[in-house]
Amino acid sequence: MKSISPVTLKVPELQRLLQSVIAPRPICFASTISADGIPNLAPFSFFNLFSSNPPIVVFSPALSGRTGQPKDTLLNLKEVPEVAVNIVTYPMVHAVSLASSPYPRFTDEFVKSGFTPLPSEKIKPPRVKESPVHLECVVKQIIPLGDQGGAGNLIIAEVVLIHINENIFDENQKINPAKLELVARLGDNWYLKVTPESLFEIEKPITTIGIGIDALPEKIKNSKIFNHNQLAQLASVEKIPEKVNNSILSIEEEPLILAKAARLLDENKIQEAWQLILNII
Repeated sequence: MKSISPVTLKVPELQRLLQSVIAPRPICFASTISADGIPNLAPFSFFNLFSSNPPIVVFSPALSGRTGQPKDTLLNLKEVPEVAVNIVTYPMVHAVSLASSPYPRFTDEFVKSGFTPLPSEKIKPPRVKESPVHLECVVKQIIPLGDQGGAGNLIIAEVVLIHINENIFDENQKINPAKLELVARLGDNWYLKVTPESLFEIEKPITTIGIGIDALPEKIKNSKIFNHNQLAQLASVEKIPEKVNNSILSIEEEPLILAKAARLLDENKIQEAWQLILNII
């Protein structure tokens, strides 16, 4: 592997490298307002959820890498410590990118990017009507992470009100990610669109404890047919299942059975894969 010390790279090179490997990143489309009442819109991919009780989101408007000057978002938050976080989806992503242009201070990006301001209920900055999810937030803390160009400013904000378009819910009143059409930021000019084809589920081990890869039978653990993901799937069960069907297999059939089990694991059919494997261990 190639090892790189951050201090050997120029800031733009380091940022490009980190943004390419720490991805995909959700996008915070932040609506803020100045003390004079002029709104500002800007997207930030240094953004995430950090707590649910209290509900806390964080994002980071960095100092300009070219000039070292603070972004309008940061200046506004120091004047009015409130922000509407609008979730970015595919139908709005090009206009969001347009809003990131380095317009002069006190330019209204709602006008420049064609978004519709929607009054908030608990904070002063307006929301973006075209976004299906709005988080009204009160800023709790601003933490400078440096004083040179490229240095972030960690915005810690508490969500005080959530607005969600009902069209993105499924029949169980859960958010359907296929309907939401989220986009995320990658490195350079690349973005990622969440599509039905890109979605997959992994059951979280919240109430169960998997046996672990170390507890798998040696024949399975040392098999060259299963990859690391597939071994982890087999190891996610709380105990090795009991054999349902008794089949007598020859040694020659074992590779075919293991290959079929691997295909079942790719379809997330863990129990079915185990039943095949139990025939040869």
